[in-house]
Amino acid sequence: MNYYNEFDPKTAAWLRELIKAGAIPDGYVDERSIVDVQPEDLSGYVQCHFFAGIGGWSYALKLAGWPEDQLVWTGSCPCQPFSSAGKQGGANDDRHLWPNFATLIQKCQPPIIFGEQVEASIAHGWADLVRSDLESSGYTYANAGLTASGVGAPHLRKRLYWVAHNHSKGRARLV
Repeated sequence: MNYYNEFDPKTAAWLRELIKAGAIPDGYVDERSIVDVQPEDLSGYVQCHFFAGIGGWSYALKLAGWPEDQLVWTGSCPCQPFSSAGKQGGANDDRHLWPNFATLIQKCQPPIIFGEQVEASIAHGWADLVRSDLESSGYTYANAGLTASGVGAPHLRKRLYWVAHNHSKGRARLV
């Protein structure tokens, strides 16, 4: 079963409808902030999707043929602290939630993690922070800047996609 973390009630309700319709895999939708999620809350879940939104990562994994029984975490941390459309407060913005996500990763050690952030975050040192945190926890990390227009969308929408893999964890399940 999947774990979906989405604190916005309307978006969480939409996730439940997508689950009910079979568009994304079955799972529990937790409406708490990631700030309140503890490692033990994640026990027994195979796939954990943080900042789940409308299930984009879950749907992408399904389309890619990712095995439903293979442990994976995903997370698209809030972009407002770094977006050119936001206040660009960076790490000083209360919505900078990478440290909370990083703590859960460090304590639970999932074998593979996929993530996404606005490309503008690079100028704020976000990617360097993520790389440092993950590599110090035993992960290999890589990222790539991609645009929506690169896959046929009518807008640019620059994004930084990243992946981290902990080779020592293999396909292990969370404790």
